[in-house]
Amino acid sequence: MATPKLSPVSPVRPEDKQRASSSSSSGAAAAPLRVQDDTAVEEYEQYLRLPELARLWKDRCCPEWADEGLVKPALQALEITFRFISVALSDPRGYASRRELARRLEALAAREVELVAALCEGEQCPPLAELSASKGVLPRERSASEVWKIPGSAAAVVCQVSEASLLPRLAAWDKSETVAARIKYAIESQMQGCVFTLGLGEPNLAGKPVLEYDRVVRPHELHALKAKIAPEPKTGYRNKENEALFTIHQILESWLCAASQLLTRLNNRIEARNWEAAASDCWILERVWKLLADVEDLHLLMDPDDFLRLKSQLAIRAAPGSDASSCFRSRALLHVANATRDLKKRVPCVLGVEVDPNGGPRVQEAAMRLFHSRRRGEGEEAGKVELLQAFQAVEAAVRRFFFAYRQLVAAVMGTAESSTNRALFSPAEEMDPLAQMFLEPPYFPSLDAAKTFLADYWVRRMAGDGDSASSRRS
Repeated sequence: MATPKLSPVSPVRPEDKQRASSSSSSGAAAAPLRVQDDTAVEEYEQYLRLPELARLWKDRCCPEWADEGLVKPALQALEITFRFISVALSDPRGYASRRELARRLEALAAREVELVAALCEGEQCPPLAELSASKGVLPRERSASEVWKIPGSAAAVVCQVSEASLLPRLAAWDKSETVAARIKYAIESQMQGCVFTLGLGEPNLAGKPVLEYDRVVRPHELHALKAKIAPEPKTGYRNKENEALFTIHQILESWLCAASQLLTRLNNRIEARNWEAAASDCWILERVWKLLADVEDLHLLMDPDDFLRLKSQLAIRAAPGSDASSCFRSRALLHVANATRDLKKRVPCVLGVEVDPNGGPRVQEAAMRLFHSRRRGEGEEAGKVELLQAFQAVEAAVRRFFFAYRQLVAAVMGTAESSTNRALFSPAEEMDPLAQMFLEPPYFPSLDAAKTFLADYWVRRMAGDGDSASSRRS
């Protein structure tokens, strides 16, 4: 049976012309996100000790490991989360939200482990410690190692556990042992699809090789980059929320570094026409954006009085005469957001067409043919639909992140810090970048239009089938 022919041509109504003109004008205003205040950005980076943290991200320990630059910052974000758990549970303030914060951090660590496992699937060259290398001999310098036997085998193996990571220490502390145990089981579960495991004290029932975690993550150096809690000049008060704020943003920046590397790999796979692998990376990118929103939500657990006191001390506000939101102090966030929006330029490559210089619907028609093709998952078309779907899923995740960020600012700092209603009364060129993002057209207008016409086709088709059936009955 031949595939029914789709036509993207439909009667043009006056309101369609008006909508198209407004869409084109708003599309012209969709400029790349840029740093609004260089001084504020530099202060932000110095506060978080980002130059030192970036050196840990970039230092390579295994040259033959191609994805080290992608996996390492993700693992370091996980390790910083362990530190945050320790900070939260040791907070002496009676009014601190320790219980809920511990729950949130446990859930965050589980999602981070899930993403790390997704990034590590198929990895072949990370530095690994073979369990049988020591022939069952427990070395003196590794007191955290365990000797055990694999069922059905007479050979004894040594399960090496990281000595520098905080997770084994959290497991030995009565306040955090339950949280640490759940995280270990999450590692055991999520790493099932990988050829190795992390070596953080998880059961490792399969007896897989263990990642040389301390060599890759370098926990001692990572935890040396702690917040410098300086007392207030007049009162000498040391604000406990300083360490929480510092740690939240170190986790955020580490995942942004991983996202940047993931985007590079995604673009390389698109250029290589490896559609299925590119789609997998794109779905991971969507989950990273959702994770970033979860990290930002940790601000809600901070004590209002202490946080606003710290905010005043650190001068966390937009520069005079600027409405730029605080999130735009992160160069990495701007880079990842821009690179994510630039995925729209990859759509013609995926569809195998070139953009019509006259503005014709060439890309839209190609998308409609692909979506409606009966062989859309076969041969050279395999993975294309999934990749295009992932593109739009990433767009939705990006928009959710920035919309949630605006609501977060209003909830944590008050509505005076959020220019929520200014977009209704200000021209586009005077809006802050966050407000402009909500007025942008879809990142993938050709895919959006293709689905609109495809939906209209099926409505007409079903209506026609219904009329034919009723006429036959009569």
